[in-house]
Amino acid sequence: QLQLVASGGALVQPGGSLRLSCASSGSSLDRYAIGWFRQAPGKEHEGVACISSSGISANHADSVKGRFTVSRDNAKNTVYLQTNSLKAEDTGVYYCAALFGPCSIETLTNTARTVTEFGSWGQGTQVTVSS
Repeated sequence: QLQLVASGGALVQPGGSLRLSCASSGSSLDRYAIGWFRQAPGKEHEGVACISSSGISANHADSVKGRFTVSRDNAKNTVYLQTNSLKAEDTGVYYCAALFGPCSIETLTNTARTVTEFGSWGQGTQVTVSS
């Protein structure tokens, strides 16, 4: 399983913005569709957004559509999640992971379930939205 490291989380006020980054310490990411996930306290991992290996296509969960944008720079071996208009309910630990299939909301859900049950989540980054 490709191990990825998420970074860029912080404490922000409601309405604020953060750019999260996802990187691999060794392997190249350009062959993989990558998903962003989050886990709120006491809840299961939730798929947030994903992007195809080329970056041409992306999908966002309804809960973040219009506020979050996923992108990637394969030359920098990094995937980003721009989070705007943050709300308290966006609070959680954010993770990134390679998808077990093409980028879609269904694949996000399946990947979250599979990684939780059979794999391990890489290093996440804490996002706290609070005044």
